[in-house]
Amino acid sequence: MTDILSKAATASEIARAVMSGKARASAVVEAALKRIEASEPTVNAFTDIVADRARRRAVEIDAGRHLGPLMGVPFAVKNLFDIQGLPTRAGSKINVDGPIARRDGALVRKLEAAGAILVGSLNMGEYAYDFTGENAHYGPSRNPHDPTRMTGGSSGGSGAAVAAGEVPLALGSDTNGSIRVPASLCGLFGLKPTYGRLSRAGSYPFVDAFDHLGPLARSTEDLALSFDAMQGWDPDDPVCTDRAVEPTLLALHEGIGGLRIAIAGDYFAKGGEPEGFEAVATVAKALGATKTVVLPNAAAARAAAYVITAMEGAQLHLPRLRTRPQDFDPDTRERFMAGALLPGSWYVKAQRFRRQYRADVLKLFNDVDIILAPATPCSAPRIGQVMMTLGGVELPVRANLGMFTQPISFIGLPVVAVPTRKPGLPIGVQVIARPYNEAAALRVAAYLEKQGVCVSTPA
Repeated sequence: MTDILSKAATASEIARAVMSGKARASAVVEAALKRIEASEPTVNAFTDIVADRARRRAVEIDAGRHLGPLMGVPFAVKNLFDIQGLPTRAGSKINVDGPIARRDGALVRKLEAAGAILVGSLNMGEYAYDFTGENAHYGPSRNPHDPTRMTGGSSGGSGAAVAAGEVPLALGSDTNGSIRVPASLCGLFGLKPTYGRLSRAGSYPFVDAFDHLGPLARSTEDLALSFDAMQGWDPDDPVCTDRAVEPTLLALHEGIGGLRIAIAGDYFAKGGEPEGFEAVATVAKALGATKTVVLPNAAAARAAAYVITAMEGAQLHLPRLRTRPQDFDPDTRERFMAGALLPGSWYVKAQRFRRQYRADVLKLFNDVDIILAPATPCSAPRIGQVMMTLGGVELPVRANLGMFTQPISFIGLPVVAVPTRKPGLPIGVQVIARPYNEAAALRVAAYLEKQGVCVSTPA
């Protein structure tokens, strides 16, 4: 049995222990705070720790309050989530001078309503415009599997905190791949739900057309527990789907029977390093998947995603670009300024193409239920590394870690990132489903976990 107070304990194990009376929430929180204190000098995952709040919450749970499926589970959130009493940094220097959040973000409230305990906020790429996990203001989050390596971004602190065993559960955001990239590089399970499935209220925006929120954890069960707790319509988010809660936890035990699983070819089978394609082949073999499908115009989808990202992000930040340009990370500032100069006709064309691309990709799901693709083109690059070689071509690191994730979030499909690890660093695989079929993707992830093909352990 896992020691509930150790970094190896999962959220579901902790919740069961606290609910049964075998562990006290206060002891679980104290153990988490000690782990954070010990590992932060190395991983640099946290920007704010709300220890007093967490301790008060734990005492209330031990007194019989706040019962729920995540009872006593410590969690942390990317610092673009509102936390009452703190400024919402969104990875920036500028936002620290902004207003204090009056209440927690919607998903923070939902997790706490399920019995979880917030312990702090996590480092991230500035304004979420990042794939590396490096931050010019707060330093880079570091990969617990090798502290000289990137965590991936922009939810780099979320990936580092879970991979290091500081907390068993963290929330991140995914616009172009910012949950799936850290999950891949840090060896975690990550869920990017269907666009609009989870409320974004009380989180700092980046690109309204693509922004998703979701969890990272070390087990599929933890993803399902947290996802189920966070579902539900929220009138405070205009794109949140008015859809009934559809629990996924029980479906984890159904196996993969009846699921038609295919492998993404063409664009998703070239341009990366061998370890990414080997990971897909390993997962496909375990699932008995041999069919290949082609997502039409995936390269064009990635290009269109870049246009929409650059233009929407730039428009959001124009006031700060005009008044405090010196307080941006120079790399972020340059990308926003470039986006501000793009012609509006490009945005219109990109959105028109997006509609057609979505229709074409959704046709694939008439014949398959799940599509497998690499999560990242390589394992974690070194911190500070600017260029990398992919498929024999030298390319910028920051722009290309999301080359396989962008064509998927571009049309809001649900994805579970699953970890694989041969000798060396982790690398992940995307398990992609049709809209609102998170349950199928989680079933596949749970099967792979049970077979020992995809397992996440703290570094």
